[in-house]
Amino acid sequence: MNSASIVSLMSISIRRERAAQASLVTLLLALAAVAATVSAQSKPRARAIGVPFDGTPGPLNAITDVAGVEVGHATIIDGSGAHVPGTGPIRTGVTAIWPRGKAWQPVFAGWFAGNGFGEMTGVPWVVEGGVLGGPVMITGTYSVGAVRDAVNSWFHEVARREIPWHQPVVGETSDAFLNDGIGQHVSKAHVFRALDSARSGAVPEGNVGGGTGMVAHGFKGGIGTSSRRVGPRTVGVLVQANYGTREQLTVAGVPVGRELRGAERVRASVPPADRDGSIIVVVATDAPLLPHQLERLARRVPMGIARLGGVASNGSGDLFMAFSTANAGAAAESGETALTWLPNGDLTPFFEATVQATEEAIVNALVAAETMVGINGNTAYALPTDQLREVLRKYNRLVK
Repeated sequence: MNSASIVSLMSISIRRERAAQASLVTLLLALAAVAATVSAQSKPRARAIGVPFDGTPGPLNAITDVAGVEVGHATIIDGSGAHVPGTGPIRTGVTAIWPRGKAWQPVFAGWFAGNGFGEMTGVPWVVEGGVLGGPVMITGTYSVGAVRDAVNSWFHEVARREIPWHQPVVGETSDAFLNDGIGQHVSKAHVFRALDSARSGAVPEGNVGGGTGMVAHGFKGGIGTSSRRVGPRTVGVLVQANYGTREQLTVAGVPVGRELRGAERVRASVPPADRDGSIIVVVATDAPLLPHQLERLARRVPMGIARLGGVASNGSGDLFMAFSTANAGAAAESGETALTWLPNGDLTPFFEATVQATEEAIVNALVAAETMVGINGNTAYALPTDQLREVLRKYNRLVK
């Protein structure tokens, strides 16, 4: 065997070894993402640890209590240590909410901004036409464009549906405290994974999907969900919570943020400080509501956020989308269509349900989230639920 052959064999061996290493890394990352999801599912939720809430939830206490609604996540966790812009560490993801399953079935919708320091693409047509086509997506700030484009690609490549005018709805909050946002690590494949994996049933919460790198009220935040029954109807809410200060955090009327000790955020080389942040909220209902009524529902979301101490800070992007799964086919492009709707006089219980479910969804996000270390060792600690219980007990608010 000549030297050229030996070099060639060595090169092949090295390539195979590198490929094996890359496969192992990919597997480990996938397992890490799965572990994060399993952890988010396995922790007791807020009600289970004794936090009191008003109203009656649906069977799952989730947005998926609204029939037809499906939720999927893609979670990306990779690397540790010093921040290398464009490379990592990565703590991000994307979440998909389908109103009527994985299909092109437009629904009536309404939108409202509690504070406009943020982005939600596709909103102008929701406001103008009162219709939402396709899923609602939630991700990190720097990944909005990639997610928007990938949704259109999914309809072309997977659903085999040509929709030349589709303007996907994609909301964002910033995960820059923990994540290498400038790297724009959410890819087309991640978006497809979130869309394809969407299911009815229990919804993973906390450090998953778009909520992977989020921080709320000074603690680790992320995805949370809740629902309320209104007679035979249901209102479901899903949040991506990344807003508020620790000092403002109020749970069940108790100044929890001021009572808790320790678990302060760790920020490398800079004194820990809470920033304004943002929150995206999606409200779903099976009640037959028209677009202007759904906007009225969305306008009630800030009241639920305020119960926990949110004040719609100057730099907070508080953006809310509400849709109804009722009146299938009513959002047709042309022709007369029959529909049913509730008079405005019947809406107050739905307003109340929206406020209640928003409040509980945020607390569920905080309770589900685990401590996370991100770029430069920046750390967002989990809300200490043992202390939370003690504080609620001190104020006679703990449900035993």
